[in-house]
Amino acid sequence: MTALHADAGVPVLDVRNLGVRYGEVHALDDVSITLAAGRICGLIGVNGSGKSTLFKALMGLLAPREGSVELFGTTTARARKQGLVAYMPQAEEVDWTFPVSVADVVAMGLYGRLGASRRLRTAEHAAVGDALERVGLDGLRKRQIGQLSGGQRKRVFIARSIAQDARLLLLDEPFAGVDQASEHTMTGLLKGLRDEGRSVLVSTHDLAGVPDLCDEAVLLHRRVLASGDPSAVLTHGNLALAFGAAPAAPLPDGGS
Repeated sequence: MTALHADAGVPVLDVRNLGVRYGEVHALDDVSITLAAGRICGLIGVNGSGKSTLFKALMGLLAPREGSVELFGTTTARARKQGLVAYMPQAEEVDWTFPVSVADVVAMGLYGRLGASRRLRTAEHAAVGDALERVGLDGLRKRQIGQLSGGQRKRVFIARSIAQDARLLLLDEPFAGVDQASEHTMTGLLKGLRDEGRSVLVSTHDLAGVPDLCDEAVLLHRRVLASGDPSAVLTHGNLALAFGAAPAAPLPDGGS
């Protein structure tokens, strides 16, 4: 199979008229988002606005009722098979008691290129070590993942994305529950990945940090209310429309 890559002019992420429902609840309605290579896009919205639902639909974990999703000009399944997309769910969706080490979690990003034995070779061990060194966690590689702080756990997931050489990172609330120093470190990491040509879709409640981190922004309330340059999206009128709206009924996934 020919390897995929982000060709010039082909969006890394192309969502068209996406609709997702939980029974009679419209979780997402007519959502369209395009993201080019080498860009960071901030996904902004209140809890219940559909952010987590969107991430799961992008990863093929939820089937849309309407519309389409393409990654690198092809299907999500093919992009995932080739390790081009990495997903960081919200922290509460991860079982931190599972008996795996930090290095084990990072190595999971490489499973797609290994045989049935899942045995890492020299090159894969080097990729894990390099990724952990880049996020500043090489000294904790043998630590059980649940023993890390919130910020360190998030950096492990970023290291996993680096090790697998993912070209698109989908990060659901990576700054939630982390201290300011960890947020600063993660922001620098994401900017560095962007400068290497990778793309990031990141949901966040930190409106003040969006202009510094993000090249563009999408304001979501089950549909796209505004998109484009952060300065044009984060206006008082747009924010009042999103955050001042009547509270949405909670989604079954708990979902922001």
